[in-house]
Amino acid sequence: MFDEKNTGNNLPVQFDIMASPGDYHADEFNLQFIAKGGGSANKTYLFQETRAVLTPEKIYAFIETKIKTLGTSACPPYHLAIVIGGTSAELCLKTVKLASTKYYDNLPTSGDATGHAFRDIEMEQKVLEISRKIGIGAQFGGKYFCHDVRVIRLPRHGASLPIGIGVSCSADRQIKAKITPEGVFLEQLETNPAKYLPEITDEHLGGDVVAIDLNKPMQDILAELSKHPVKTRVALTGTIVVARDIAHAKLQERLDRGEGMPDYMKNHPVYYAGPAKTPDGMATGSFGPTTAGRMDSYVDAFQEAGGSMVMLAKGNRSEAVTQACAKHGGFYLGSIGGPAAVLAQNNITKVEVLEYPELGMEAVWRIEVKDFPAFIVVDDKGNDFFADLA
Repeated sequence: MFDEKNTGNNLPVQFDIMASPGDYHADEFNLQFIAKGGGSANKTYLFQETRAVLTPEKIYAFIETKIKTLGTSACPPYHLAIVIGGTSAELCLKTVKLASTKYYDNLPTSGDATGHAFRDIEMEQKVLEISRKIGIGAQFGGKYFCHDVRVIRLPRHGASLPIGIGVSCSADRQIKAKITPEGVFLEQLETNPAKYLPEITDEHLGGDVVAIDLNKPMQDILAELSKHPVKTRVALTGTIVVARDIAHAKLQERLDRGEGMPDYMKNHPVYYAGPAKTPDGMATGSFGPTTAGRMDSYVDAFQEAGGSMVMLAKGNRSEAVTQACAKHGGFYLGSIGGPAAVLAQNNITKVEVLEYPELGMEAVWRIEVKDFPAFIVVDDKGNDFFADLA
């Protein structure tokens, strides 16, 4: 129950198999592949409500309150899916997942007395407008919290009103395929999405960038960061230790046994991440930040022991982290969620295993970075950038 091991091959995987009635798909298999990270999957919620919430005033207020709690941990801009109703809680959430991948985009756009499922296009537009006004934006403020919204209405039992909310992150990784008597066919995806983006340079971003030398003693790093307010953009160069969920659990076990915090956690910033497989000729595979909030419960104890004084990850943190940083003089730096391959290509120059190699990508790593981009999100004075957006 309590001991875990990484299989080392990304298995087991979830398979869902469904049969279509009649002869419509008699000679073919239709497949949809979803590469899903934990950050966005963890932002899937079920709310057991009642008929009382089904008024225009109450449902929009309910939705606004709930989508604010999504925060930035799952890499917005999001593809937001909302499902109202369902003959079971399980069906509601299954529909949320598939709606977030646009699987149900061809549903009817109005209901009838038979109780079939439908998309509410008008509500989708209203929820999109709500998302633009809440101020969270694409991770660091603004209006682009959502790329798009799907709202699906399902029939329900008279005693139940499940409401499901979930997201697909900005990476939105899925692809369709089919197998027919004629062969195997894979959906043609855009191979150059960058052509749709404007050319952005440092001049467009504005503001000064503060260079932080991570090869200095930790006290000097903390003193430099303390000179600057939250929202400050920094460029990190030097050594960083990488540790995420399982490594943090291992380190907590050390503390519980009275063994203390290892020096590498005291002398270097810690990056919550894990590398993908390294392509030939590259220093590393994709190496983007994971959700910071999963490590929140460790911060106070780790900082008390002299570790995790500078943390680097994505997304907002809990009030407990703000309090710990104010108490111990620590900092949380927010990296950008989503561009893992870009960070690996442009900013990470060396990667080596430091401890727990048996954990695979969840091992403790040491990396060398150059001009790694981040922002001061939580400082040593009790300030939290995201507090103003709550």
